[in-house]
Amino acid sequence: MKKVILVVSFLLCTTTSIYSQTVIGKYAGEFLAIGVGGRALAMGGAQTAIVNDVTSGYWNPAGLARINYPQIALMHEEHFGNLVNYNYGAVAIPYGNDMSFGLSIMRSSIDGIPDTRNALYDANGDGILDIHTDRLDYSKISEFSNTDWAMYLTFAKRYSDNFYWGANVKLISRSLAEYSAFGIGFDIGAVYVPMENLFLGANIQDVTTTLVAWSTGRNELISPTAKIGAAYALQFLGGRIMPAVDLDLRFENRKTASTFNIGPVSFDAHAGFEFNYKNVFAVRAGYNDVKQFTVGAGIFLPKLQIDYSFARFSQSETERLPDTHRISLILTLEQPKFMRDGM
Repeated sequence: MKKVILVVSFLLCTTTSIYSQTVIGKYAGEFLAIGVGGRALAMGGAQTAIVNDVTSGYWNPAGLARINYPQIALMHEEHFGNLVNYNYGAVAIPYGNDMSFGLSIMRSSIDGIPDTRNALYDANGDGILDIHTDRLDYSKISEFSNTDWAMYLTFAKRYSDNFYWGANVKLISRSLAEYSAFGIGFDIGAVYVPMENLFLGANIQDVTTTLVAWSTGRNELISPTAKIGAAYALQFLGGRIMPAVDLDLRFENRKTASTFNIGPVSFDAHAGFEFNYKNVFAVRAGYNDVKQFTVGAGIFLPKLQIDYSFARFSQSETERLPDTHRISLILTLEQPKFMRDGM
């Protein structure tokens, strides 16, 4: 029943305005906010200032300039139990002594949604039946999917030893039953290290406002989101502990759906920490913008990093949605022939 309610709610939000024209699409880019990488998600998504691997293409493109070897990342997640399937893959390559390029692909899909539109017509063609009755022609019920794709093309550059910047070109493809949409957007980000162990970051997503054009003639605009973050690393018990905080500023008039708001501007906070013991293992915890407590851990093997995160909605036991488990892999081609020039 919970799955049916989630699907119906989603379809109502999507289809009630699908035939209108150009609008600011409140939550239109929400599928882009799920997040990637077990490390980041275990830390509540507080990554803007500290991300320094292949997942930077998603969290802050500037962080991609901090890699020194090619990397490949993979992640699979089943959101809300097995209702939403979410897959992520990315590759990043350092170029020269100060640049990096990356490609990230994400797919989110709800499959097997019952389509009862044709089944609501009676056999005599007298019109639509009362949706509140059980008079459905079950032979006419089919299934459809809601699938979203996003591809990020990332460029990053080290401007100096303590300042990095980067940008994304973002391509979006969406489908809902027989309807489809395409969009393009841009992100820009920066990381600044003003002193040893202090990291500051900023990322403006959909900086020019992303247009998503539906085949119905409806155009949705994804408004910009500004993400700012800070983190500080400390030596602790022979390892390193790093608390991090992020703040998301959105302009969609989310009001009470956000942590707090000032008029149409909403603010959502992320907080997390990581204890990394000599790059052998790490433990993490956090709190994210959808009021979830998160925990996780990572293991560092030669050339391979395995990260796990766990999230639970803070609701009563009888109403709680299924827990979310995420596992991600990062493969680093850490060999002299692949090392960044000048290292």
